[in-house]
Amino acid sequence: MKLLLKKDIPHLGIVGDIVDVSTGYGRNYLLPQHLAVAATKSNMKMLAEERKKAEERRRLRIEAMTAQAEKLRDVEVTISAAANAEGVLYGSVGPREIASALRDEGHDVDPSCVLLADPIRRVDTVTATVRFTEDIKAEVKVWVVRSQASESEDEHGDEDDRYDEGSRDDYDNRHDDQ
Repeated sequence: MKLLLKKDIPHLGIVGDIVDVSTGYGRNYLLPQHLAVAATKSNMKMLAEERKKAEERRRLRIEAMTAQAEKLRDVEVTISAAANAEGVLYGSVGPREIASALRDEGHDVDPSCVLLADPIRRVDTVTATVRFTEDIKAEVKVWVVRSQASESEDEHGDEDDRYDEGSRDDYDNRHDDQ
């Protein structure tokens, strides 16, 4: 089934494209959702102006993404996370934490754009890829360091875990009189 797209549809086409789709996809999704119309000459003329506007929006968006990727080049972010003495994190650092750290630095990055092979589970330095499109990418250096709370817990040892005999005896003495 040949249809003329009224809106941009990822992995299918842009406004004004004539696409060949299965009959079921066209009848059950594209046409009822008003995403496409029949590919007639009058519909093509009607969507010609809309296609020009869509191409201009796309060009501006690509320019903005390219500028943003250029600003991200050579950017380094530091993320502190709780870790044990060997440097193993109690949790992990993933795309959401990296995107948040980039936002704190003034870069508007969506977590879905941050690519990592695996979540970071150790205190380490990793290079993460921020992919805006297939062609527009930037490399960001991520430093994962131990948080200050983790370091102070290791210095004090397990003092908090010890049973405090004196305080328990004081409690018993106060309540024995009653």
